[in-house]
Amino acid sequence: MIEDEPRILGFLARGLEAEGFAVDGARNGREGLKRAQRDTYDLVLLDLLLPGMDGLSVLHELNRSRPELPVVIVSARSDLPTKLRGFGLGAADYLSKPFAFDELIARIRVQLRRSTLGSDGHVVRAGTLVLDLARREASLGAVTAQLSDREFRVLHHLVEHKGEIISRERLLSEVWGYHFDPGSNVVDVCIRRLRKKLGTDAPIETVRHAGYRLTAA
Repeated sequence: MIEDEPRILGFLARGLEAEGFAVDGARNGREGLKRAQRDTYDLVLLDLLLPGMDGLSVLHELNRSRPELPVVIVSARSDLPTKLRGFGLGAADYLSKPFAFDELIARIRVQLRRSTLGSDGHVVRAGTLVLDLARREASLGAVTAQLSDREFRVLHHLVEHKGEIISRERLLSEVWGYHFDPGSNVVDVCIRRLRKKLGTDAPIETVRHAGYRLTAA
């Protein structure tokens, strides 16, 4: 947890430990970044208003060096431009202060479930489709494609729920992470780009009036 306010840091650490988590704390951005890059963690809780190095800069560096590490922003800044900036830099989730502690726990558990990896720790697989979490790459047969953040997160979500029909609204919520016009076509555009990058054998099926499904690859 990277949080400069000792009262908040102590309160949340005690609560998380009572829920069975092991918690380390850092009170400035540079220290938090150094520890997150050096040590093994499952998740980072990140404040934005930090001394030494602001939270968005920490997030940017973490997304470059540890892209597989989920980062949940916990900040008093609740304006939409800041949230969009956070998601654009790779945040897995964003929780505005003040918040209910039970909601924080629920969001942490969701991220930890999502980050369950394959046996080598850096890839997830669905048949012959392989996602490299560190490189942000997808491989299907002889095709290897570099993915943008949104493309990667959409495909990762489909892989995690292989065989399930995932609605456009769910992908908007899970990947874009904020309220988005349900009439927007950003999901469809992203799926088209994924299919183009993966080639004619891309195992992404459109289910009419329902959403998308990852089929056997």
